[in-house]
Amino acid sequence: YYSLSFPRRRESSLKSVTPHSLRGPQLAGWRCRNKCGMTKTTGFSLVELSIVLVILGLLVGGVLTGQSLIRAAELRSVTTDSQRYIAAVNTFRDKYFALPGDMTNATAFWGKDNTRCTGNTGTAATPGTCNGDGDGIVDIDFVETYRFWQQLANAGLIEGSYNGYVGTAANTTSPTIGTEVPASKLGNAYWQMAYLSQLGTANFEFGYASVPDIREQYLILSNKASGYWLNNNVMAPEDAWNIDTKMDDGMPFTGRVRGSNWNVATAACLTGNVSTSTYNLTQTTKNCPIAFILK
Repeated sequence: YYSLSFPRRRESSLKSVTPHSLRGPQLAGWRCRNKCGMTKTTGFSLVELSIVLVILGLLVGGVLTGQSLIRAAELRSVTTDSQRYIAAVNTFRDKYFALPGDMTNATAFWGKDNTRCTGNTGTAATPGTCNGDGDGIVDIDFVETYRFWQQLANAGLIEGSYNGYVGTAANTTSPTIGTEVPASKLGNAYWQMAYLSQLGTANFEFGYASVPDIREQYLILSNKASGYWLNNNVMAPEDAWNIDTKMDDGMPFTGRVRGSNWNVATAACLTGNVSTSTYNLTQTTKNCPIAFILK
């Protein structure tokens, strides 16, 4: 007899998969991704949120630190520029025996500006320059104040090129920064030279009325767009105090670095009287002009 044998039926190697819909209740926030029952979350874990918060904190801290470093660099530039300009003036005075802008024979060195220097002698030149009156000071007028920078540049003692003239009066016409006056790295401020004395008011430029007559040649930092240079200012009292303390005695009415309450009705830069005046360090308004005596 022949016995018939049949191979056993091979069991499937694939396991049955229970449909996701038959697995019973699922946790909220989960959903079926495919037929194999794979799932994923739709929110952020606490670790991920923590990492994001740490990154945001680092970014904010970096921005604030960067701003502080930039401000510190700007204030250092005020110190550096003032020292550089004063050194340039002293070198000019040693070489030409006069202050730039005030020298009586400037046109003999750099030619005459025929358009604006009527009465001066010398060969015409472009842009040329004008002679000063030789009184030993740089007057607050539209010739000497701006010729000061032009002649310093002509002598090769400072960088840049300046036309030496602004409108018809220095007190009413806006100077062009970089063309008539040198720029400062502190905001939109610029540098100016002027001879100032007390005006007999409580808001004397760099002292009070009770101070004995103080007449000095000042290198002034200001951002006044037009009109008198001290009306608008570029730094808070703390900034001015910082510079004054590093370079001088930290007092606004003594030494070579001076502060002022000029034309400030409120939020004054200085506080106290002439004998006790100090920088108003609780005031954060940028209301302080600062000046350096030229010596």
